[in-house]
Amino acid sequence: MSADCCSAKSTELEKLARQREQRRVLVVVLAINAVMFVLEFGAGVIAGSTALMADASDMLGDAVVYAVSIYALARSERWKAGAAMLKGVVILCLGLGIAVNVALKIESGVPPSSTLMVGFGTLALAANLVCFRLLTRFRHQDVNMASTWECSRNDLINNCGVLLAAALVWWFASPWPDIAIGGVMALIFLRSAVRVIADAAPQLRAT
Repeated sequence: MSADCCSAKSTELEKLARQREQRRVLVVVLAINAVMFVLEFGAGVIAGSTALMADASDMLGDAVVYAVSIYALARSERWKAGAAMLKGVVILCLGLGIAVNVALKIESGVPPSSTLMVGFGTLALAANLVCFRLLTRFRHQDVNMASTWECSRNDLINNCGVLLAAALVWWFASPWPDIAIGGVMALIFLRSAVRVIADAAPQLRAT
């Protein structure tokens, strides 16, 4: 009886320690994404870059995602599954928003500033590498952290897309690489949203 009690207490303490560590990491990556959204979106507006604004919108979405993750940490499995579902919906909305932005860019047809795209795309990549490294060791702990890690991985793909778009815009002096990369980023968002929602839905029903 005593051994079982100690074992249960030890398990609970380990769980609480993980949650505190998770919370600390999530607060750090939330702050990074909030600051980068302001910087990158402003640069995207000035540069006229769909890819840069799309990447910045993803930063805002991630800040929301991390806030939801922090809220769900110490709650039940149902709350965690619900948080993962909400993150899937946020990712879905971002994907649709980027698709609309791509359509508007096609109408304008003005090439963006490749210099600003390279500068702020590189800064965003560095910031997201830090976030990805911090989150990687938590990705298998529960569905909440798994979906959070998925968001961070998408960020790295988006950053590389922005830098590729910048290089192609400079090379061809055309808006189409920016439009094309923005479209690909929209598809990545939509695909990721489907995966996160599909993972969260069974757990939400089961709990």
